[in-house]
Amino acid sequence: MNIYKDYLKEIDERKEQGLHPKPIDSAELLSAIISQIKDRNNIYRADSLQFFIYNTLPGTTSAAGVKAEFLKEIILGESVVEEITPVFAFELLSHMKGGTSIKVLLDLALGNNVEIAKQAAEVLKTQVFLYEADTDRLKEAFKNENPIANEILESYARADFFTKLPEVPEEIKVVTFIAGEGDISTDLLSPGNQAHSRSDRELHGKCMITPQAQEEIKALQAQHPDKSVMLIAEKGTMGVGSSRMSGVNNVALWTGKQASPYIPFVNIAPIVGGTNGISPIFLTTVDVTGGIGIDLKNWVKKVDENGNAIRNEAGEVVLEEAYSVATGTVLTINTKTKKLYKDGEELIDISKALTPQKMEFIKAGGSYAIVFGKKIQTVASQILGIEIPTVFAPSKEISIEGQGLTAVEKIFNRNAVGLTPGKVLHAGSDVRVEVNIVGSQDTTGLMTAQELESMAATVISPIVDGAYQSGCHTASVWDKKAQANIPKLMKFMNDFGLITARDPKGEYHAMTDVIHKVLNDITIDEWAIIIGGDSHTRMSKGVAFGADSGTVALALATGEASMPIPESVKVTFKGKMKEHMDFRDVVHATQLQMLQQFGGENVFQGRIIEVHIGTLPADQAFTFTDWTAEMKAKASICISEDDTLIESLEIAKGRIQIMIDKGMDNERQVLQGLINKADKRIAEIKSGEKPALTPDANAKYYAEVVVDLDAIVEPMIADPDVNNDDVSKRYTHDTIRDLTYYGGDKKVDLGFVGSCMVHKGDLKIVSQMLKNLERQNGKVEFQAPLVVAAPTYNIIDELKAEGDWELLEKYSGFEFNDAAPKGEARTEYENMMYLERPGCNLCMGNQEKAAKGDTVLATSTRLFQGRVVEDSERKKGESLLASTPVVVLSAIKGRIPSIEEYKEAVEGIDLTTFVPSIKELVTVGH
Repeated sequence: MNIYKDYLKEIDERKEQGLHPKPIDSAELLSAIISQIKDRNNIYRADSLQFFIYNTLPGTTSAAGVKAEFLKEIILGESVVEEITPVFAFELLSHMKGGTSIKVLLDLALGNNVEIAKQAAEVLKTQVFLYEADTDRLKEAFKNENPIANEILESYARADFFTKLPEVPEEIKVVTFIAGEGDISTDLLSPGNQAHSRSDRELHGKCMITPQAQEEIKALQAQHPDKSVMLIAEKGTMGVGSSRMSGVNNVALWTGKQASPYIPFVNIAPIVGGTNGISPIFLTTVDVTGGIGIDLKNWVKKVDENGNAIRNEAGEVVLEEAYSVATGTVLTINTKTKKLYKDGEELIDISKALTPQKMEFIKAGGSYAIVFGKKIQTVASQILGIEIPTVFAPSKEISIEGQGLTAVEKIFNRNAVGLTPGKVLHAGSDVRVEVNIVGSQDTTGLMTAQELESMAATVISPIVDGAYQSGCHTASVWDKKAQANIPKLMKFMNDFGLITARDPKGEYHAMTDVIHKVLNDITIDEWAIIIGGDSHTRMSKGVAFGADSGTVALALATGEASMPIPESVKVTFKGKMKEHMDFRDVVHATQLQMLQQFGGENVFQGRIIEVHIGTLPADQAFTFTDWTAEMKAKASICISEDDTLIESLEIAKGRIQIMIDKGMDNERQVLQGLINKADKRIAEIKSGEKPALTPDANAKYYAEVVVDLDAIVEPMIADPDVNNDDVSKRYTHDTIRDLTYYGGDKKVDLGFVGSCMVHKGDLKIVSQMLKNLERQNGKVEFQAPLVVAAPTYNIIDELKAEGDWELLEKYSGFEFNDAAPKGEARTEYENMMYLERPGCNLCMGNQEKAAKGDTVLATSTRLFQGRVVEDSERKKGESLLASTPVVVLSAIKGRIPSIEEYKEAVEGIDLTTFVPSIKELVTVGH
């Protein structure tokens, strides 16, 4: 009774926030509710019925197990509830999406009561979230000539669960809502500083865009009850930045439709659009929810009579509006003609948004149902001993005779599942691939756990080589929200089979290492496919895709992912780096030179960047691959030389061994298995049996970019350009400026060296610069705070061994203490250096932030509005991105330095340099 009264108290507290009762996932609470339902005179009985029917989470939550068993009692007549008939009990089971509900349905279908068995079979035929234990029961019953089992398997083989669903309407009417002008970051849809509430969908929905925008959306829905609201990024790309299932969930919550009347706050079918399309990660997440993402192309290049682009005084291409999508515009999506219409007039072809595969996702209410549906159809056909009937749209297989393979094409062909035997596929082909490494991070991990529960998964797929749950996004502050959420997450993931940053038993020290840094170490095969719940899942070994929490859950549960093979853009280098330049400057210059070479078109968007950077070990190369997320690339591949790859693998082995020594390996000895695989890979390279991955000489690329290192003469800064008259050009990564542009006098309020874009060499640069400047000036005085956060503990350990950490401690005014982590986020900074705990820190923006309105110079990757720094009434906050030496010097001087000051400060310091391989120089020269 106490637990129920606690729930009522929570309901009252939520009511004050304008919230409904929180969905129930606890077996203890639901058991109390069921007791009250059984007691016909209980004063709470009516409410208890409502909570049981409409407010219990499905899947493998402990509450779902209790609910399924009680429904079984009702069906068997062991319990009688007037309001829940056996027929209604079956309907409720049909909405529970796997887990105990499938076990209960199989118990009933394979039981002795023929009438009940038939009813259970009809429900089972609609279900797809079955696992090996479930199909094994059907297989055994089939062998024993059980007619019901045979009937269910035949239905699965025909894919009745899909074919009997209602068809997608021919016309979908939408009314537009401009969510923002320019690129829309997922931070606008699901702010990082609200990450703690993501698993509470209704509460988290309150943070989407603004309360005013939410009211405007509601008003549009009231005016257009027969239409869906389409959220639009005007003059920009929708959903750039972090991979947020919570962002799509919020859009669906406000603009989509309820997935089931018995599952609270789970909505599907959002419709989103962008002038420049949808970010690749965000589009995948839209597919998860059975939504539609449209590349609107409503602003186009203005051309002269000769078809040449017209440019303004600044040399930028002038855009003109092809058609208006202003808020309140009514449009029609025609799913048959695959066109977008306004008042009966055709606007654009949208066939890419309505491919046969995407139409299946829309019909099924999401991509999971299709993935599991295909799997259950295959298993059923195998048990029956028949060929798999053709039901689903055939995978697109593009094979071009005589054309070589890019690196990503090679990786996809190596890892593909279900290919036509002997067929070699090129870009554009739809492929189902096995996933080697999976990563879950801590602010999306709670949602990944929910997704795993909803698809009734209980253990990691045996085909995954290794999987890791990080603690980096909540590393800065061990506050009440983190204390409530993170231990629960770590226990769930540890039980599921992942290596976890924190030990639920408390036997090893908590590691808050940045997720993609750890994944970069545990990836021990450059032919690997990696899926990670963070947009910066960009490895310097293998090909890695940042993904939403749902896609991560699917990869963990099935060991697979499905996607088209992306096109590639080849990036090579010529010339020589200047001694005073840092490799980060090469990264920014790549972006600048690419945009110059292609007239402002971002050829990286939605494609693989194949970067030929083979002389850089994994840590340094990661600086390039990590940044590619900000250029809206789908992923990146680092082409490495044999010796360099061996060096990187040896470093990775050492770091994995440290994890083993800490006690982080599990019963399956996943970490030891990775070391064994690394040894095998090193032996293959050394013997010449299987050299490092390279593309074929006759591979075909969408574009080729040659970066001229000789042209990089000054440090380069990515500027959010917060005051640009054209709103759509603010907060993009397209504005790259050299140091001289700032005239040596632009004020800097805070410097940040940290997060995933730095490696050990960067931290050594910090210590060497401080030593250098003290020698030159007699002392070091900070005119602005400098926040330093190493990405991993092993970097700190190595710096301690090499003497650099002692130097950093000498100049710092604060050093983190794991024994007493901060309980509250820092709100004020002094002009000194802070040595913060390893992790994301300011880059994430969900815990620590700079003061509102600050100008921040950071090594981070994030310059989005409100991420690192929010606006104040006095001025806009801005986060400019630069190399480590520029950031350090700027914090010391309190301003961006001149080129002369910079050169003097870095004199004699070993910066992160890069020399193109001789092979590539020959190719470029040719």
